[in-house]
Amino acid sequence: MSARVREMVETDCPAVARVRVAGWRSAYRGLLPVAYLAALDVEEDTAARREQLARAREHHVVHLVAERGGDVVGWAAFGPDRGPGAGPGEAELYALYALPEVVGTGVGRALMEEVTARASSLGYGSLSLWVLEDNALGRRFYAKAGFTPDGTREPWKVGGTTLMELRCTRPLPPSPA
Repeated sequence: MSARVREMVETDCPAVARVRVAGWRSAYRGLLPVAYLAALDVEEDTAARREQLARAREHHVVHLVAERGGDVVGWAAFGPDRGPGAGPGEAELYALYALPEVVGTGVGRALMEEVTARASSLGYGSLSLWVLEDNALGRRFYAKAGFTPDGTREPWKVGGTTLMELRCTRPLPPSPA
């Protein structure tokens, strides 16, 4: 069954929080401390999603959800690249998560296709993202989507540990005229 991707609305916030918390617990198992992942709270994350969604237009951020059978099973967010020296034609994928039970079924791919199409239609010429160096599954997914590491590495401090993130980029096709 294919995923339907659409813009996120306020009533999606609890479902997106469940996707994000489950996605973190799955994607970062073995990378982040168990206690940190266990302490992630869907209610707290729901409040954070509501706050981010309320400010999305002001910050030119697009939030998308993937649905199957009417249930939200994935989420992605992108907007202007936040990196120092980034230009107006550069976008950044801030998040892309799917429920663990749908990983490998095309949900992530559907979200990524919609992100790249929308970013291109908004006039962005490139898309960057940050991925944990030790996140082999995430790195493979992004490589299949055309992203390559650009040589930039940054430490990420979370949950009392420091991990290394890699920045990956890909060009976007020009927007159809």
